[in-house]
Amino acid sequence: MIVTDNLLTTFLKTRSDTEEICAPLQIEDYVIQPIVDVSPPKWHMGHTTWFFEEFILSKYVEGYRRFHPEYAYVFNSYYESIGKRVVRTNRGNLSRPTVSEVYEYRDYVTTHLQAFLEENDDPEIYKLLEIGIHHEKQHQELLLTDIKFILGNNPLLPKYNDTFTENPVSEQISEYISIEEGIYEIGYTGNEFCYDNELGVHKVFLNKYAIANTLVTNKEYLDFINDGGYKNSLFWHAEAWDWIHTEKVKAPLYWHEIDGKYHQYTLRGLKELRVDSPITHISYYEAFAFAQWKGERLPTEFEWEAAQSFFKWGARWEWTESAYLPYPNYKKAPGALGEYNGKFMVNQKVLRGGSVATPQNHTRPTYRNFFHPHLRWQFTGLRLVKDL
Repeated sequence: MIVTDNLLTTFLKTRSDTEEICAPLQIEDYVIQPIVDVSPPKWHMGHTTWFFEEFILSKYVEGYRRFHPEYAYVFNSYYESIGKRVVRTNRGNLSRPTVSEVYEYRDYVTTHLQAFLEENDDPEIYKLLEIGIHHEKQHQELLLTDIKFILGNNPLLPKYNDTFTENPVSEQISEYISIEEGIYEIGYTGNEFCYDNELGVHKVFLNKYAIANTLVTNKEYLDFINDGGYKNSLFWHAEAWDWIHTEKVKAPLYWHEIDGKYHQYTLRGLKELRVDSPITHISYYEAFAFAQWKGERLPTEFEWEAAQSFFKWGARWEWTESAYLPYPNYKKAPGALGEYNGKFMVNQKVLRGGSVATPQNHTRPTYRNFFHPHLRWQFTGLRLVKDL
C-alpha cells in the first residue's frame, strides 16, 4: 500500500491540529476579515477541506458526491483554472455556510478521504495527499497569525489563550560568523517532501561575509526608534518612505506606547515589551531601514542558506534581500497545482527559516517563504550581515 499508515496518521493529526487551533475562538471570531490579507478562520477551515475534496476525492473516488455543490465557489482561493470563486475581499461577508456547517464539511471530507486512502495504492494520490497535508500546515500558521490580527485589532485586545509562547529569548552570545568566499550549492536535494520552488539545485558564488548568529532584538530596534529611525528618509526606500507616511507607521505592528513604555499585543493579551526577545511583525521596508541605520545589510537567501547550519533559526521568518524568483530550470507542475507557487514570482521578497507559529516538521533549510515587502502580520524579523 503506497499510502502508509504513518502518512494517514499524519493526515488525521493535521486535520485535528487545525481544529485545535480554532478551539479557543468564540463563534463571532470565526467570521471576521479586518483586511484583505487576513482571512476569517471559518474560511481557512473550509478552504483546506476543499483542497482535499477538489484534488483527490472528486477526481479519484468513483461516484463521490460533493458535500455541497457551491462550496468550491466559496472556498477556492486563487486557482483560476478550477473556476470562479468568491472575491478575496468578500470572505468576511459570508454568514453562510455557518461555522457548524463548515465543521460538518470537514468531518465529511476527512471521513471519506480516510476510507479511500485505506484502500488506495496509487502513487499519484500519495503525492497529492502530501501536498494537501503541507498546504493545511501552511494554513495553520496563517490561522494563528490571522487570529492574532483579528483579536489584536479589537479595542478590547482579548487574549487567544494562556499557553502560546511567541517571544523566546536566545541563550546564545551574539556574534558574527565568517563565511568564506566560494561556490555553494542551493536548493533541496533530499527525498522527502518539498515545494517545487525549492527545486532546481544550482550553484552560486558568494563573496566573503559575516552573518549574525542571533536575530535583532526588541532592544536593538528600540534604539533605532529612539534615534529617529522612522523620521530619517536616508534609511528608507522611496516606496517605503511613502508607505510609513501614508500608513502612519511609527513602530512594529502590535506595539502600543502606554505611559512612556512600549507594550506588545501577544496571543496571551497585552504585555509589557520583552526587550530581549527578537523583533517581530516588521515589514521588509522596516528590516531594510534598520540594517541601513546599523551600517549593515540583510542577507540574500543564498547567504542565509549557505550559513544556516551555524546558527539557530525558527523563531521568526527572516527577511532576505532576495526577490522571489524561480531557480534555474524551474518547472511548474501541470494543471491547477502549477498555480501553487510559480504565479507569485513577481514583486515579492523571500523569507527564510520559520516562526513560532510554523507547524512542527513543516519547514527546512531550503524552504522559501515569500511576501510583499509592506506586509508584517506574520512573525517576521531579521538577521544582519556584514561584508568582509
